[in-house]
Amino acid sequence: MSPATVPTRLQAWQVLLGGICALVVTVGLARFAFTPLLPPMQAQAGLGVADGGLLAAINYAGYMSGALLAAWIESPVWRRRLYVWALPLALGITALMSCSTAFGVWALSRYVGGLCGAAGMLLGSGLVQGWLIRAGRRPELGLYFIGLGLGIAVSAVGAMGMGALSLGWAAQWQGFALVGLLFVLPAWAWRPPVPPPAARAEAGVVPARRWMALMLAAYFCAGWGFVINATFTVAIVEKQPLLAGQGAWAWLLVGMAATPAVFIWDRIARRLGDVQALLLAFAVQIVGVLLPALSASLAAAMLGAVLYGATFIGIVSLTLALVGRHSPANPGKAMARLTLAYGAAQMAAPALTGRMVEASGSFDAALWLTAGVLALGMAALAGVLRLPPR
Repeated sequence: MSPATVPTRLQAWQVLLGGICALVVTVGLARFAFTPLLPPMQAQAGLGVADGGLLAAINYAGYMSGALLAAWIESPVWRRRLYVWALPLALGITALMSCSTAFGVWALSRYVGGLCGAAGMLLGSGLVQGWLIRAGRRPELGLYFIGLGLGIAVSAVGAMGMGALSLGWAAQWQGFALVGLLFVLPAWAWRPPVPPPAARAEAGVVPARRWMALMLAAYFCAGWGFVINATFTVAIVEKQPLLAGQGAWAWLLVGMAATPAVFIWDRIARRLGDVQALLLAFAVQIVGVLLPALSASLAAAMLGAVLYGATFIGIVSLTLALVGRHSPANPGKAMARLTLAYGAAQMAAPALTGRMVEASGSFDAALWLTAGVLALGMAALAGVLRLPPR
């Protein structure tokens, strides 16, 4: 389809900005707000470390369920419909966290929050990338994934601000739901349209099985590294006696580092190649993961947060965009299939980490394990370099 035949009701900046706002709501608030609110929930609502890890695992089980659904649904009409429904639902389940101290209610909220996150990450990114392809624009997702870093920053600033006002854990969840209204409005107004029939009929290409298998393995390892930091960054800092009260600052640094990093990784990929850029991102993330294990200083904790924020966003953006470009007929479905591996790691890692921390009293062993898993991901990417994508 030529750019001239793409519907002109929406401009590229509107589609991208709407997608960014959708990510803030469906991922930044519905999923990531749990990270800065984990310490106050532990202090005020009696949530233990193991149960916190279990809630994170349930959240990622919801994300994985959403990825399965996204990989199964062929209809572009339904893919867009589910994406749109996820926007108000994300606000509802965020508010639900404040309604009870029952673990079952929290588990329901976290599971549905995972579904909403999958809608924003997979259905939304597929719709946006498909729109960019049809519009004749560069099909990179770096701009779109600004929403991840911005969502983290919003959750961190919100938690810091509401904490400074001495609001309890429940009031903070309600506050995040209200903040989400500001982002739902543009996300709803500028949601990507359903692809026209001509675009749906275009033949797509399928990546080679071994190439895809190695990408799946690498993305599983990336998911392990991602979720440990996404769930426990604040808790890791707060657990250090000399760093108590600094956890929200670490989470804010994650968001601040992630927001501009998407541009940097797109440029690195243009210069080095997509897989080479991914290898570099994995290596830097390993350094960031190990810093808190090697030093209990505030500088190590904050630098580790910066390196994590600057790399996880690049790994997600480059991987999904790479696979999406090799499946132009339905990029969202290809991304969803890849994300099943990511989701499997997100289910297993938090629950295991919670048990390890309770048993040892320290995050060090879990961080070393995470670094080892990321190294295995680098080995898988090295294998990708030796294979053609098709």
